[in-house]
Amino acid sequence: MTRPAKEDHPIFAASTTTPGSVVFAGDSLAISGDWTLTDHQHLKRTLASLDSQFSPGTAIAEVDLAGLGRLDTAGASLLVSFLGPERLHRLASEGRDLAREKSALLLAVCEAMMDRTEPAPPRVSFLTGLLAETGQRTENIVGLLKDLNGFIGQTLGTLFWILPRPWRWRITPFIAAIQETGLNALPIVALLTFLVGAVVAFLGATVLQSFGATIYTVNLVTFSFLREFGVLLAAILLAGRTASAFTAHIGAMKVNEELDAIRTLGLSPIELLVIPRVLAMMVSLPILAFVGMISGIAGGATVCALALDIYLTQFLAIIERSIEVRHFLVGLGKAPLFAFIIAVIGCLEGFKVSGSAQSVGEHTTSSVVQSIFMVILLDSIAAMFFMEMGW
Repeated sequence: MTRPAKEDHPIFAASTTTPGSVVFAGDSLAISGDWTLTDHQHLKRTLASLDSQFSPGTAIAEVDLAGLGRLDTAGASLLVSFLGPERLHRLASEGRDLAREKSALLLAVCEAMMDRTEPAPPRVSFLTGLLAETGQRTENIVGLLKDLNGFIGQTLGTLFWILPRPWRWRITPFIAAIQETGLNALPIVALLTFLVGAVVAFLGATVLQSFGATIYTVNLVTFSFLREFGVLLAAILLAGRTASAFTAHIGAMKVNEELDAIRTLGLSPIELLVIPRVLAMMVSLPILAFVGMISGIAGGATVCALALDIYLTQFLAIIERSIEVRHFLVGLGKAPLFAFIIAVIGCLEGFKVSGSAQSVGEHTTSSVVQSIFMVILLDSIAAMFFMEMGW
């Protein structure tokens, strides 16, 4: 029995390949052979040799794909690059000379390589762009105010719900928050207000000296710190120091999915995390504001004693004679409102944090900016209100 030749065996016969080729004559194009990864370099050289004759923009009356042999994604991508995705997509969709599986492969590669970039935005004038940006920013501010109002309502609702239920009071977190927000901030508040009081006294003495009224520097320092600077400087310091800490702490808990664990246990994050911090701030800020008033007046008294020869006994006598107690009450009365706003904003921004460290930093910055802005805004409104009321 004669053994068949090696090349006649079915296995070896199936492995024979015909490298792909492109024949371009006139306005007709014939593609034949196998377009696979095995012949990728040969096919690239073949197509490169035709660049001078053919480009995707060349008008071609007919493209013959009847001789196309084996095909894989590497060969299909070469065909797409050569003919262009739109043209080849149209030919594959018609599928007149292609098997179904080849047509489907070509369509998939064409869609993957097709240019899907969005059209360039229309050009707008400077005024239109300015108005659009202003509207967008206004919409963002309105959204922030809506979120803040909703969170304030939720906080007040939770607070009024737990007040008649002493067994739900969280004394330990409340005391710890007072230490964090009040006791630890005491030295920096005292030092800053002392220095600002000295600066105000220097400025007042410089201006009033031209009128021979340096004695009224005492009134200027005392009046400004009792009504405005004492509580305002303390509130701004807490906005930068404590509101950011609240945001970072709650934001880190959200990133670590601790808030989800709290809710899973049937506990309220508002009751557990927000209420103790808000109440602690409302206790700490009036104390810090009082310390700021005393320190600012002490700084002014030091300058008066060293530069203006107005010694402490005379300084105190002028305060007792000229400054009414209502100025102190006006300044101290604004402290709980400022404390509530700062604490609520700090906690709200913490709850807004998404699952990344970058988001923690962004919302921490946002809480500081919003807190300082709201404190100054409310102080301005309060100043105008008290002036109109004659207080």
